[in-house]
Amino acid sequence: MGVSTTAPEEGVAVVTVDFPPVNALPVRGWYDLAAAVRAAGADPEVRCVVLTAAGRGFNAGVDIKELQRSRDHGALIGVNRGCFEAFAAVYDCEVPVVAAVHGFCVGGGIGLVGNADAIVASDDATFGLPELDRGALGAATHLARLVPQHLMRTLYYTSRTVTAAELHRHGSVWQVVPRNQLHEAALELAREIAAKDGSLLRLAKAAINGIDPVDVRRSYRYEQGFTFEANLGGVADRVRATFGTTADGGQEQA
Repeated sequence: MGVSTTAPEEGVAVVTVDFPPVNALPVRGWYDLAAAVRAAGADPEVRCVVLTAAGRGFNAGVDIKELQRSRDHGALIGVNRGCFEAFAAVYDCEVPVVAAVHGFCVGGGIGLVGNADAIVASDDATFGLPELDRGALGAATHLARLVPQHLMRTLYYTSRTVTAAELHRHGSVWQVVPRNQLHEAALELAREIAAKDGSLLRLAKAAINGIDPVDVRRSYRYEQGFTFEANLGGVADRVRATFGTTADGGQEQA
């Protein structure tokens, strides 16, 4: 259980997240994920990173139960900072990051894939932000990188999800494959990227980040301020009090 890194072939590092039962990450998990991605990208032998997950789904966001157990705002501050670090680590990774997504990708999962360079998804993958149902805000910054503006707003306000096939039609998912082919499909894309010159890939990543029209770190940090305000004002506690388990036993949040 936790975050692990493997090197299945030359030039490719695979960072795998495994927090049963649904990959709802505790505060420490977000920091561990950030550290693993940064370390993989800093390795001069690595030219592409694949971010994947074990278990039932890619990511169910934050472990809400950890927040509920906290008697002060320590866990909230920790998870805000942890998510910020993990999302930024994917965005700032020195080499391209391919996200391999299966099952549910919600809450913090959107922050991860929204900051990735490419997404390969299984045909059972779904994406969404249930924040308004979970007493929080955030990651609209990253959802806006996956879908057009008005669709992003509608999904955010309704907490609805979209399928991998729908995101493929919008151009944000590179490829949709059967679940048993996801790992190989992600490696195939990573292999193609990793065949390029490593120094040139690093320059390309820096150049592409440099021309982004939105500073994803600043905009996400701005969103987090409203999450904290909702907690200070008691709104978040009121909403979270109605939260038990999701239909699949999850603890979705960002």
